[in-house]
Amino acid sequence: MSAEELAPINEQDLKDLKQRMKLIADADPNQYQNEFSLRRYLRAFKTTDDAFQAILKTNKWRESYGVAKLNEMDRSHLENKARVLRHRDCVGRPVIYIPAKNHSSSARDIDELTRFIVYILEEACKKCFEEVTDRLCIVFDLAEFSTACMDYQLVQNLIWLLGKHYPERLGVCLIINAPGIFSTVWPAIRMLLDDNTAKKVKFVNSEVDLCQYLIPDILPTDM
Repeated sequence: MSAEELAPINEQDLKDLKQRMKLIADADPNQYQNEFSLRRYLRAFKTTDDAFQAILKTNKWRESYGVAKLNEMDRSHLENKARVLRHRDCVGRPVIYIPAKNHSSSARDIDELTRFIVYILEEACKKCFEEVTDRLCIVFDLAEFSTACMDYQLVQNLIWLLGKHYPERLGVCLIINAPGIFSTVWPAIRMLLDDNTAKKVKFVNSEVDLCQYLIPDILPTDM
């Protein structure tokens, strides 16, 4: 399957899901999900029942987590952790850039950092032209990586968020500048991924290979 070749869904399932969600949204407009979102949930959760329940759980989580107010958090000390880039990748996906060298599991508040990652995901999703693509490109830059930079809890939280509350949002995850030592870390991360997500992880070993996905010049040099 190529980067933007989407798995088919059952159109009757989509019709049924629309009808269920219309009843919910008519009673509470905050529950509204557009068709692109409904299709993502069906691809991820397979059946109408499971997709419907997953949407309700996401809506409840968004309210209790205060997603709509995350733009009010103080982000000044976190802005070197991740960034939504101004430019897109080669198929129009918004790009989230995460420099591993700026992370450490011993020098962060995991709850605060997870809230910041949710904020970053929200900002990236807002940049999607859903008629073209509703997926994201996430770039992990492992330049200057050491095992001290490896934050397993944050990675686990990101995987959970993408699976439960941002299903089918990930288009591709690029791992660039990976040093040899990362091979000792990767097996533990791979165990956290389902096969569908793992297929989206691409190890990019050269600038020529990177150009298949994005123009290298769009990557930050100030983080």
